[in-house]
Amino acid sequence: MAKQPKITPGDPAPAATLVIFGGAGDLSRRLLTPALVNLTREGLIGEALDLLVVSRGPDEGIQQQLSEHLDLADKATKAAWAKRCKKLSYFQGEFDDPANFEGLAQQLSGNIAFYFATAASFFGPIAQNLAKVGLLTETDGFRRVVVEKPFGHDLPTARALNKTLLGVMEESQIFRIDHFLGKETVQNIMIARFGNAFFEAMWNSRYIDHIQITAAETVDVGTRGAFYDATGALRDMLPNHLFQLLAMVGMEPPNSFDAERVRDEKVKLLQAVRIPTADEAKTDAVRGRYTGGTAGGKKIGAYLKAADVAKGSKTETYAAIRLMVDSWRWAGVPFYLRTGKAMAARDTEIVIQFKPIALALFRNTDISKIPANKLVIQIQPNEGLDLHFVAKTPGPVIDTAPVEMKFRYADSFDLGHRTGYETLLYDVLIGDQSLFQRADQVERGWEIVQPILRQWAKSGSPEDYKAGSQGPAGADELIERDGRRWHPVD
Repeated sequence: MAKQPKITPGDPAPAATLVIFGGAGDLSRRLLTPALVNLTREGLIGEALDLLVVSRGPDEGIQQQLSEHLDLADKATKAAWAKRCKKLSYFQGEFDDPANFEGLAQQLSGNIAFYFATAASFFGPIAQNLAKVGLLTETDGFRRVVVEKPFGHDLPTARALNKTLLGVMEESQIFRIDHFLGKETVQNIMIARFGNAFFEAMWNSRYIDHIQITAAETVDVGTRGAFYDATGALRDMLPNHLFQLLAMVGMEPPNSFDAERVRDEKVKLLQAVRIPTADEAKTDAVRGRYTGGTAGGKKIGAYLKAADVAKGSKTETYAAIRLMVDSWRWAGVPFYLRTGKAMAARDTEIVIQFKPIALALFRNTDISKIPANKLVIQIQPNEGLDLHFVAKTPGPVIDTAPVEMKFRYADSFDLGHRTGYETLLYDVLIGDQSLFQRADQVERGWEIVQPILRQWAKSGSPEDYKAGSQGPAGADELIERDGRRWHPVD
């Protein structure tokens, strides 16, 4: 392959074809197309990008389908979409039929990025069929493959998928995507840590008591009962989304923001996470399942009554785990991770709780009025940072009160209507893998949760929690056993 010119981030992406397998589906309509339009508006992609939608059914007006979630009343959006439509084409074919790939090979050349927006069962066959017709060989341009989650169902299947992909292409060609990492607040974790001396100085076990990572949703499983019942909250969220946040919060400073240096440090952090023993899998992991109630202002029925959920299902809609990291920086600092559906609020956040201050100066003060200092990194909604500390109340008596300093991205920057995929798609086109998982990172994530999956498969059932609540009582017991409390989901 001829050496590609180096693209400086912020420059327009090079000429290429983006091929989206499953491109007529919900992901493409709801997230990928709006992201491509936003990149077009920003001048980061233009006439040099061709878009080819590969789908199993006939073309039933692909332009109309893909524009469903665009605000075409906005002139700039309408103009950007018009540019994309000029470079949009359609290819009908089965994803596991080798004959269809011969047809693709005849019309594709130059730089190509293949996006697998399909069911996970097609990831391997598509990659192997592309390889058979030479479409993964970098002779006349780059060849890159974007793989959506779920990346495996457990450790053995993740290893098998990595083996299949790495059997037909190089690691440098694979972009395992996690849309959480496209969010501005997630990317800002490293800037907040490493760009501010006062944060990095206290970012260790000397000052930090514990860390909570939460991803709560108000929605139920909706029409995704069949997928969700085979997956569950832990598989759906922890080895990917929450472990990505864990890695960014806990990693050591890389010696540069080069993709491999950053990914090296993320893997080192996950390698330091203590894999739960069989006994710890019983005591340090809690699963729950929502019953009927009201969440997000909407009445929700019990999970077991949702469409396509198996009778007597033991699938969890909530998971909470306690992890320890065996490193100098984090010795003795527990990490509490939780995720759930049909909860009290939509809230994705990281809470850094600092150790209590020495109370010698406050002997005559009610210590309940001196809460621990916290840094709350709010990822969604209302992206920003909240710093919780104490201040003196007005008056002649020395007394304290908790106060907050809040920073909101929307107050300082124009975020627009971004989907979170803009940065990731642009990085694929310029070849920056910083925000994408490497094979060893994916497999380590599954190694950590595998004992919990094994234990849950053996015995027991999820604990019920009411829709619209904070989650099951067992999750409160998990953290309160250590003398701590969850930061409220609100």
